[in-house]
Amino acid sequence: MKSNLLQSRRQFLLSSAIATSAIITKNVLPQVSFAQAPGIITSDKMRPKIPYGVASGDVNANSAVIWSRTDKPGRMIVDYATNESFKNAQRVIGPAALEVSDFTARVNLNNLPSGEQVFYRVTFQDLADINTYSAPSIGSLRTPTQNGDIYFAWSGDTAGQGWGINTDFGGMKIYETIRQIKPDFFIHSGDYIYADSPIESTVKLDDGSIWQNIVTPEKSKVAETLQEFRGNYIYNLLDENVKRFNAEVPQLVQWDDHETVNNWYPGEILEDDRYKVKSVSLLAARAKQAFMEYTPIRFNSNDPEQIYRSYKYGSNLEVFMLDERSYRGANTPNRQQQVSAETAFLGNYQLHWLKNQLLNSSATWKVIASDMPIGLLVKDGETNFENASNGDGVPLGRELEIADLLRFIKQKNIRNVVYLTADVHYAAAHYYDPNKAQFTEFNPFWEFVAGPLNSGTFGPNQLDNTFGPQVKFQSVDSTMKPNRSPKDGLQFFGTVKINSQTRAMTVGLHNIEGKTLYSVEIPAA
Repeated sequence: MKSNLLQSRRQFLLSSAIATSAIITKNVLPQVSFAQAPGIITSDKMRPKIPYGVASGDVNANSAVIWSRTDKPGRMIVDYATNESFKNAQRVIGPAALEVSDFTARVNLNNLPSGEQVFYRVTFQDLADINTYSAPSIGSLRTPTQNGDIYFAWSGDTAGQGWGINTDFGGMKIYETIRQIKPDFFIHSGDYIYADSPIESTVKLDDGSIWQNIVTPEKSKVAETLQEFRGNYIYNLLDENVKRFNAEVPQLVQWDDHETVNNWYPGEILEDDRYKVKSVSLLAARAKQAFMEYTPIRFNSNDPEQIYRSYKYGSNLEVFMLDERSYRGANTPNRQQQVSAETAFLGNYQLHWLKNQLLNSSATWKVIASDMPIGLLVKDGETNFENASNGDGVPLGRELEIADLLRFIKQKNIRNVVYLTADVHYAAAHYYDPNKAQFTEFNPFWEFVAGPLNSGTFGPNQLDNTFGPQVKFQSVDSTMKPNRSPKDGLQFFGTVKINSQTRAMTVGLHNIEGKTLYSVEIPAA
């Protein structure tokens, strides 16, 4: 019975995914002026609108996902070309954006030319009056070449701890900083929203000044209903910096805990009085639906709820996007001596998938995009742990899974593995050295931490010596008062450059203004 229910749920989710992402037709078009095209009504009151712009994601050499949202039932149409004038543009007649997906939709662009700047234009056809179209919304992306230079950025943690959109401050202006450096793509390392962190209209700062937030009903309480989770994504899209960023910088997205609730795990029952809905599994199902609706992620046809995936970006890079939330066991003191369902972090299936993907990857650099760092302690209450780390010593609990993966990487001679992550709300560079570790069956590797994007700044976290992390850089010190506002300038992102000639990787950590705080060049093995 349980398997039949699971199969029925997956079939329903898959049909919903197809309804919001299917490609219907593709035609080569002459350049079209929507304001002048015959039969098209241009009255703004009658047109569908695109209030939150466009976004692209999961880009590789010949494909990309294009996302948008309208305000009424409409069919998504995407024109794309390799020139800004849209000469000889191709058109994809996409899916209907309906109430079931909160009027969001996506189109998969396939057979794109590699190494090209691709311009795309999204419109929505009014399904109640098929002669009425929205004004277009325009974006762009760049597809990789087989062996070109690569430049990308990453960070995480948006609109947390009460720090929302402050127009007096310039909004979420770190997104504008990242947009201006023109990365090929951006990895959002999780905490894309803070569904558990309501935004108040004002926050009094230490100097007596007032931080003024834009507020909405959905961001004024913890998210419990599907519409409230959706409203958290809409809130971030009210920021002009975010909308400009989304239109020009393709994303690879993953989730962590705050898309649902702090430190959650499947099966948890909340004791938080703010919540009427106590089942975290129910909250997480609604949270994941909103995440899939409002991010430019490519749906897996076999499992439309699956977030983990990998993307090859030319011959020198493959990115492995993990999901360390959906398949974990309960948060415990994390001291188990043997692997069990209780010690799961990635879970058996995802761990097996990751091993196979790493083993079969021909890319020079293998970037593991993890939503949590390996060697930092992240507590959940007084005795339990949220992360894999549990304190100094040999691997125990969830660390057994990490040890298994690192041992596999060494045994299979998989080279040039780098971890990128966020979560802890400061920037850091960690070098994991088996000569300094309690567990030694691994090759040395780097882990880089960035964030937050627009949230409170915390840290630094305590190190766990199990895998021998050495702090090469951290952006804050232990004397800092926690939950610093974005106004203090302690918001951080990272960048990665891969030189196509030398194949060396250069990693930089930067502040909200784009100033480089730390940089290291890592030669390819």
